[in-house]
Amino acid sequence: SCLCRVDTGLRTVTGTKLCLRPDIKHSVHPTRNKPARGDRSCNQSPLLPGLPDDLAIACLIRVPRIEHRKLRLVCKRWYRLLIGNFFYSLRKSLGITEEWIYVIKRDRDGKISWHAFDPVYQQWQPLPPVPKEYSGALGFGCAVLNGCHLYLFGGKDPLKGSMRRVIFYSTRTNKWHRAPDMLRRRNFFGSCVINNCLYVAGGENEGVHRSLRSAEVYDPNKNRWSFISDMSTAMVPFIGVVYDGKWFLKGLGSHRQVLSEVYQPEND
Repeated sequence: SCLCRVDTGLRTVTGTKLCLRPDIKHSVHPTRNKPARGDRSCNQSPLLPGLPDDLAIACLIRVPRIEHRKLRLVCKRWYRLLIGNFFYSLRKSLGITEEWIYVIKRDRDGKISWHAFDPVYQQWQPLPPVPKEYSGALGFGCAVLNGCHLYLFGGKDPLKGSMRRVIFYSTRTNKWHRAPDMLRRRNFFGSCVINNCLYVAGGENEGVHRSLRSAEVYDPNKNRWSFISDMSTAMVPFIGVVYDGKWFLKGLGSHRQVLSEVYQPEND
């Protein structure tokens, strides 16, 4: 059932019109199990003793993001609340979501790790170790979708070569998860985010034609990759910029010549 009672300052309003719909469909990132029937009973303990749940939620959503990892450890009800779409949608609607900066680090052995920086509280936080296939990868892409998922995609495994693999880190669960693979193996490609959709284009693979013309897009709401128009020439991009809803790319062609392309999503 949906929680429709939302704290708005000093008053509490109830009604289906004010129900906050999640930004991400449950079928897209199934990271939680359905609660048992006993957990849904009316006899379950309150989120905060002495307060109705709607007021307790109004308190919990105001806890800084840097402390959410601790909140998830308090009890099962708090864990389910914090990993759900409802909790994040409330914070977003009230304008209290905090942006983090994600930083990649590669050690002397070539292994990578990720850290998050909270610019408000000036704190660093290590992310869980990345899955094995990305611990030593090169030429992969990274992007943030839906405000709370850090995606790693494509790249080159030192042993297996170019990859189609896609994974994402969820700040809600503090874990890495799998996402649908890309349609083409590629590394050292261009990528960007427009309207919360992930675009990739060009790059290299180990096939007969090393440079790629193909491009594709991932829609997190549909949880699916789709091909878009190919670039006019094969390219290994080295810079990309999104401006005015268009994607500008510059890179090297198959004969090492400098090329430039622009993509418009509205007309493909």
